[in-house]
Amino acid sequence: MNEFHGEIRKMMIILSKATLDNVYAAFVLANGARMEGIEAEMFFTFFGLEAIHKGKLEHLHIATVGNPAMHIPTLLGGLPGMETLATNMMKKEMERIDMPDVHEFLDILTASGVKLWACKLAMDMFHYKKEDLYEGVDDVITVGDFYKKGEGLGTHMLFI
Repeated sequence: MNEFHGEIRKMMIILSKATLDNVYAAFVLANGARMEGIEAEMFFTFFGLEAIHKGKLEHLHIATVGNPAMHIPTLLGGLPGMETLATNMMKKEMERIDMPDVHEFLDILTASGVKLWACKLAMDMFHYKKEDLYEGVDDVITVGDFYKKGEGLGTHMLFI
């Protein structure tokens, strides 16, 4: 008898915000799943769509306001230029450790078999068209379609 022992077979990652830190967290998790032989699919919804929007994916930034991990008082985080400074510092550190940029990371993910799905509701809300998106996006689907893709034992969902 073939028993299920709780192994992870598929990761379904939902990205709702396209701050640089959230995007890289989601990408690293999806890439790590593939490196472990685990299927991975990503669903980009609401502001997460910016991570796969051709005109926006190279211009993502770090949120300095409302981000307690920044250890910057809210008043300072909101000062002009603070977000740009934090973003530039983060990008320099990522270059130092040879982290690919967003477009290159998307190329790596799709080459490894990660499925990329755009949320139909968010696409309609922001008036985006499929041709506005990174060419490796598999399709524009509903949240119900995404849930169906996650059916089966061993599927885990993460919301970022």
